[in-house]
Amino acid sequence: MFSGIITGVVTGIIAGFIACKLFDGQGKGCLVNLFLGVVGGALGGWLFSLFGLGANSWIGELIVAVIGAMVFLWVWNKLLK
Repeated sequence: MFSGIITGVVTGIIAGFIACKLFDGQGKGCLVNLFLGVVGGALGGWLFSLFGLGANSWIGELIVAVIGAMVFLWVWNKLLK
């Protein structure tokens, strides 16, 4: 159980960092990257489930979280403008 939490946190940080780099070219800091990765994982998982898709490996979960974080960043930026 504890290793699963650590894996989720590390995946969230990596996913948030990648999404920030792809979206605007810079990282936002460890806590913001973690938040983006966790929100992105939840959002991406929900979006992918709408199409009957899912992740079966750590790489798949990372890709889903990055896509979800990028969608979240895009919506967030649209709401702030």
